[in-house]
Amino acid sequence: MNRYFRVFNRLSVACVMVTGLALATPTWAQEADATEEQAPKWTHRAELSYVQTGGNAEASTLGLRTTSTGTAGAGTVTLEAGALRAETTTTSRFAAGTAGSFNVREDSVTDVTAENYFFRGRYDRPISERLFWFAGAGWERNEFAGIKNRTQIVGGVGHLWYDNEEGHFRTDYGVTYTDQENVVGPPASDTFAGLRLGWDYLRPFGANTSYGNVLLVDINADETSDYRVDMINWLDVSMSERMALKISLQFLFDNEPSLGLVPLFTAGGPTDAVVLAPLDDLDTLFTVALAIDF
Repeated sequence: MNRYFRVFNRLSVACVMVTGLALATPTWAQEADATEEQAPKWTHRAELSYVQTGGNAEASTLGLRTTSTGTAGAGTVTLEAGALRAETTTTSRFAAGTAGSFNVREDSVTDVTAENYFFRGRYDRPISERLFWFAGAGWERNEFAGIKNRTQIVGGVGHLWYDNEEGHFRTDYGVTYTDQENVVGPPASDTFAGLRLGWDYLRPFGANTSYGNVLLVDINADETSDYRVDMINWLDVSMSERMALKISLQFLFDNEPSLGLVPLFTAGGPTDAVVLAPLDDLDTLFTVALAIDF
């Protein structure tokens, strides 16, 4: 698990650095028509999920996610970082000796079965009561989906349909620039411009429960059949003023997924050769996490 914590620490340091830059930017610290400086206000949330099984089968899954939102003047800054790592240990048992006298021995092999990391930031600023513009950038790694590094820059406009005691709903429309490095090729890397559509929906139920749905659709402008969909459904149940139980289900769909190495079998059985074949186009992630606000 040491590699997991090293990567997450780097993401956390990057998040702190970007936050510091935002705090140091004068234009974010005052209203356009204000005569006195106003200190930015930040809220933070950390989500932790962990599952450990032992005995005849061993597996562990650790997930971390942080979200920081800062408001000062007319703009809003949102910073997010996250990491997920799952390991499975398979133990093979065999006996050495004779049928009447033997010793049982074990041979264990630990494999990483899921691993992904991300960091992204976004700045929103209103144009009018309902319209706003935004700009952002992000990085992600999901080698099991064939993505070694994906960096993306986005900018566009959005519309706030409503924001009241019944929740909020907003949509946004942007253009993107993506630089992607695959685990295997071809192509080993690719850059392309694209379009993005998205929405953010929140609906509270009572005083302690809320439901949310966030959707992002990215389309490659050079090849429109190459599009990705990222949708998260979540349910948040408050347990105290600062702690909540959050249940989420995320769908990651890639209409033209990256390629992976697949062993080649012939009529005579397995061979030493491998071929390139598309990976699964849909990944799902179900998470139960403890959320802490501070």
